[in-house]
Amino acid sequence: MFRMSLFSRWQSSLDQLRTQGRYRSFALPRGMDFTSNDYLGYGSSRRFPIPAEDLAAYPVSGIASRLLRGHHAIWEEVEQDLAVWHGSETTLMLNSGYTANEGLLSTIMEPGDWVASDELNHACIVDGLRLAKSRRFGYRHNDLNHLEDGLKAEAARNDPERMRFIITESLFSMDGDTAPLKAIAALAEKYEAHLIVDEAHSTGCFGETGSGCVDAAGVRGQVLASMHTGGKGLGVSGAYLACSNLLREYLINKCRHLIFTTALPPITGLAWKHMLDHVKTDVIGRRKLHENARHFRMELANHGVTAVGEHYIAPVIVGDDAKAVAAAKVLQQRGYDVRAIRPPSVPPGTSRLRISIHADHDTDTLSRLARDTSEALNHV
Repeated sequence: MFRMSLFSRWQSSLDQLRTQGRYRSFALPRGMDFTSNDYLGYGSSRRFPIPAEDLAAYPVSGIASRLLRGHHAIWEEVEQDLAVWHGSETTLMLNSGYTANEGLLSTIMEPGDWVASDELNHACIVDGLRLAKSRRFGYRHNDLNHLEDGLKAEAARNDPERMRFIITESLFSMDGDTAPLKAIAALAEKYEAHLIVDEAHSTGCFGETGSGCVDAAGVRGQVLASMHTGGKGLGVSGAYLACSNLLREYLINKCRHLIFTTALPPITGLAWKHMLDHVKTDVIGRRKLHENARHFRMELANHGVTAVGEHYIAPVIVGDDAKAVAAAKVLQQRGYDVRAIRPPSVPPGTSRLRISIHADHDTDTLSRLARDTSEALNHV
């Protein structure tokens, strides 16, 4: 009997991806940035220069887990500042948004608990729920009636030992639309469910001081935890959870994603401090970001192209994987760094150009990109 080798199995899988138009490879940044999540332009500038004496004083390695020798006073300062920013009891810093979501969900949920998750939630949420082994109800994207159907059916089981949860992104990373947080929070309250919100793509960009959609919607007190990343709008490494003192204490003692990993380096904490001083007062940057998004979407529409969603993530659905790649290549050849997003990042048949608008883009460039996007789509 023929037995396939491990290497042949890998090669066969890669060949299949190539045939499907879904093969991926690294590409160095080239052209004007319309693909990264640097929405406020912080990550691509030296907006927060760190004094030379601080660079010498703060370690560039986390050395160990925060529970061993990896903890540093800078993180206590950063977490306190973040808590004040959000009006939450406390915050807890972790290494990345993926780690934070997966660690939170797999720690606080138990087998037998029930969780309603928006069908378009990020992969780290999906993976966190897999680890938790809780009972999952995937509700149609932003469909409150479907969500309530699930909540009502679960409440009717009347199992006092099992917890109910709802988890949603606030701004969806591949669709550019926002969740109706006030309405979801009301449903959570009505059916005694605990609400968790992933604010990865909204932190820095919504609300009077940029603290995100949860605070802008006024539902902080109805949210069990919100997850915020630094590496997108804030331009720094790491992520954190805004939560209660009790949840923080529980995670420090139970979350494997925190206990068994090396801490972020203290020099990164200093970057967080410098960034926070700026983002809270960057009203002009946030205003410019949303103005740019509206301008680009209007220009696209003038060229007969529709971008789904409504904010600075502007996805243009192409459908076919290969055609999305071809359209992206046309734009790249014209000097724009725009990438094609294909399954499994998005559902089959919805491959797209995900165009990321930033605060530091100028309107003339946005107008040209809108025209060139229309022409690229006509080429494929």
